[in-house]
Amino acid sequence: MQLKEITIEAAAPRDRRYDDACGTALALGFIGERWSLLIMRELVFGPRRFGEIRTNLPGLSANVLTQRLDSLEDAGIVRRFRLPSPANVQVYDLTEWGREAAPLMRDMGRWAARSPRHDPRLFMSAASAMMALQALVDRTRAAELSVSVAFHFPGEDFIVTVTGGEILVIRGLLETPDLAFTGDTMAMRRTIFGKAPLARDGAGGTLAFAGEADLAQSFVDLFALPAKIA
Repeated sequence: MQLKEITIEAAAPRDRRYDDACGTALALGFIGERWSLLIMRELVFGPRRFGEIRTNLPGLSANVLTQRLDSLEDAGIVRRFRLPSPANVQVYDLTEWGREAAPLMRDMGRWAARSPRHDPRLFMSAASAMMALQALVDRTRAAELSVSVAFHFPGEDFIVTVTGGEILVIRGLLETPDLAFTGDTMAMRRTIFGKAPLARDGAGGTLAFAGEADLAQSFVDLFALPAKIA
C-alpha cells in the first residue's frame, strides 16, 4: 500500500526532526528544547504575562524565553493575546490542544520524582506546586473526601477542589473555602509532602491554615511523594 504525501502545517522545525514516524519523536520536536515544557507548565492554570513566566523560571533569559514562546506558538501549542481593559496587557496561554499535554506533564513529574536525584528542596513555582498536588494525590483516599481549598502564595492564588476522587485546580480567589492555606511553596512542601505538624500560624516554616484542623489533616494526608527506585 502506498502512503499519500501528507502536508503538515505545524511541523516541527527541520533541525529538530528525528525522521521518525513515532508520535513521541514528533513531540520531542515540538517541546524537546530546554525550557519548553516548563514554560507550558507555567501556563497550565491560565494565561501569564511574559515577566510572570520568566520570574517563575529562574535561569531563563528573556531572549531564550522569547524564542521558546515563538516556537511553541508556531507549533500551535501556545497563543498570545491582549487582555481587555483595564488590564490591557499581552499574555500567553496554552491552546486547547496545548493544554491536553497537562496530564502528560503530571505523569512525567510523578515518574521522575522516584529518582534518588529528585531534590524537593530546590526552587518550585506556585504552578509547579499545584501540579504536584494533582500528580501525587491518592485517588482512593480522595474519593472519600469532598473539600474546597484556597491556596494563597505570595502574589498568586489558587482554588483546589477535591471531589469524586479528582483534584481540580484553577487560578483565583474563593471567598468561603472549607480550608485556606497561606505561605510559600517551601512551606507547602514541608506541610504536605514533609508531613510537618500542622500549625494555624505556620510555625516551623509550615503553611498557616484556616478551617477545621481535622479536615486540614485529612486533606494533607491525601498526598505523598512516591517511593524511590532501588
